[in-house]
Amino acid sequence: MKTDQYLIDFYNQYDEDSRLAPRHGSVEFLTTMRYIEKYIRPGHRVLEVGAGTGRYSHALAGRGYAVDAVELVEHNIEIFRQNTRPGEPVTITQGNAMDLSAFPDDAYDIVLLLGPLYHLYNAEDKRRALGEAIRVTKPGGLVFAAYVISDGCLLDEGFRRGNISVAGYIETGLIDPVTFAARSQPKDLFELVRKEDVDELMSVFPVTRLHYVASDGCALLLREAVDGMDGETFELFMNYHFATCERADMLGITSHAVDIFRK
Repeated sequence: MKTDQYLIDFYNQYDEDSRLAPRHGSVEFLTTMRYIEKYIRPGHRVLEVGAGTGRYSHALAGRGYAVDAVELVEHNIEIFRQNTRPGEPVTITQGNAMDLSAFPDDAYDIVLLLGPLYHLYNAEDKRRALGEAIRVTKPGGLVFAAYVISDGCLLDEGFRRGNISVAGYIETGLIDPVTFAARSQPKDLFELVRKEDVDELMSVFPVTRLHYVASDGCALLLREAVDGMDGETFELFMNYHFATCERADMLGITSHAVDIFRK
């Protein structure tokens, strides 16, 4: 089976449009948007690569920013188009993060790469996607690159919920029995990494890291508690999260991280 087919089959039946809707899921969205809003300015052009059903693209277009979006899976593109409001300054095309040849060099102020690196399984492919995102970014522009973090997922989906068998993953070679580092293949769908893996990937690029953020922190690990919070408590929780999401001792517990760097 071609690598892309695993993703197409998965997203054809997965409700990607609702992933960030629950309160615990909204933490990732609110955090990423907080950092985008820190840097975006009127007149900025945005490219979202791997846009899914368009949660970020539509949020930014709704604020008046011109957004071009690229998505691999046709099913997601259909939902993206259904979610597009009349007059929104947004476009969507089908494409692959590793080949953005349809887009010129130095064209965008902000490039979002918030999904593709979840599904690339070797350094060459990841660096190709990162290199393409950097190429189409203006000098001085920003790239937001998101990752799925292995330890947060292991704690949440493995030890906390039992949705994955940690012992079984060790037996099949998906988890190192000594370091507990994860290994993934296309059939596993999600590539799980640690911050040191991200640092190694980025070591070849002449860019400046501005932030490395635990974008959902402990929200997935504590999802029942987070979903049960009243509005005032959730606001307090988010203030705590924003205050701690770049702390080095919090970065391993997150299930998702976003690396923000300047070209």
